Amino acid sequence: MKFTKMQGIGNDYVYVDCFQETVEDPGRTAVFVSDRHFGIGSDGLILIKPSAVADCQMDMYNLDGSRGAMCGNGVRCVGKYAYDHGIVPPERTTLTVETASGIKTLKIQAENGKAKELTVDMGKPEITSEIFEPITVDGKEYRFIGISMGNPHAVLFVDDTVSVPLETVGPKFENHSRFPDRTNTEFVEIVDRGHIKMRVWERGSGETMACGTGACASAVASILAGYTDTKVEVELLGGSLLIEWDREKDTIYMTGPAEEVFSGEIELNF
Repeated sequence: MKFTKMQGIGNDYVYVDCFQETVEDPGRTAVFVSDRHFGIGSDGLILIKPSAVADCQMDMYNLDGSRGAMCGNGVRCVGKYAYDHGIVPPERTTLTVETASGIKTLKIQAENGKAKELTVDMGKPEITSEIFEPITVDGKEYRFIGISMGNPHAVLFVDDTVSVPLETVGPKFENHSRFPDRTNTEFVEIVDRGHIKMRVWERGSGETMACGTGACASAVASILAGYTDTKVEVELLGGSLLIEWDREKDTIYMTGPAEEVFSGEIELNF
């Protein structure tokens, strides 16, 4: 199977061009290629497929083989791949990607014929909880704001993201009975009205270097809580994203880089 490894601020996936390749068992393939010791190493697998309603389709799988609905960093990489590899013509400045949470429109900023940075219209955020809803996890009470960006997020505010015991508390939030479909969990530190820091525990993948939908959810929660303005730099372990909530259109714009790491071919030994 031919593949391309790509990353958006450290959130890395194995991408397969399904205009050219066929992947028979994507769940098992995701588990195999994601292994950082015996596979390629990634946060999951993303298939770039033909679409009847958009320029291409993103079909994503987490590293545990479960299917994902949306990935903000992933969709930027799909956009870059589609532009750089000729799925869309080079004169295009926008493209569309079909995802499990709807069609996303991406604006391309290119340099030397390659997509460098992309802005994604992530759509309308959905508030899925009370503002600062109480929840008890492992005997301790927390307060969170639930936001859906096509996938579920629970956003919590902390004084310091570094001291959060994410390996312990992350899985307990992910699998809490409050979230029947499991949840992504963001721990957010407010720096100032235009800047937040965030760590994330992603359902099906654990802690990752970055999460685009999580950055959007964290920005929305910070705005709703009155902590920040409507344009926010979200600093993650792998880098920063610029998130803007256009309140008039009620849509979220996410801007950030996408990079191709390497391409190769792997035999699927399972």
